[in-house]
Amino acid sequence: MSSNQVYVKPYSLLFQAIANPSRFQILYTLYNKGSMNVTEISRELGMEQTRASHHLKCLSYCGLVFVKREGKMKVYSVNKETVAPIIKLAENHIEKFANNLQSCDALVR
Repeated sequence: MSSNQVYVKPYSLLFQAIANPSRFQILYTLYNKGSMNVTEISRELGMEQTRASHHLKCLSYCGLVFVKREGKMKVYSVNKETVAPIIKLAENHIEKFANNLQSCDALVR
């Protein structure tokens, strides 16, 4: 394995975490609505709670969301220092250069 492959791995994994539609929905919801627990997130997105928990664990591991314990409940919030600027940058990019992505079938798996 070359040193380039080792160097690229964390970047690739970070972008994979963000690129997953369910995980991005969670990030975008927390970005817009603020802190929420897993029940609130799963209800908001119409997602099974176990699935939401699995995605939140991944997002937390990547440092994209923070977890705070309030009693027995875990409350999640988006990493405002890094994720908020990424989302804002993506919104600006789409608006200025890629507003046709809504109808794009080429990138859909």
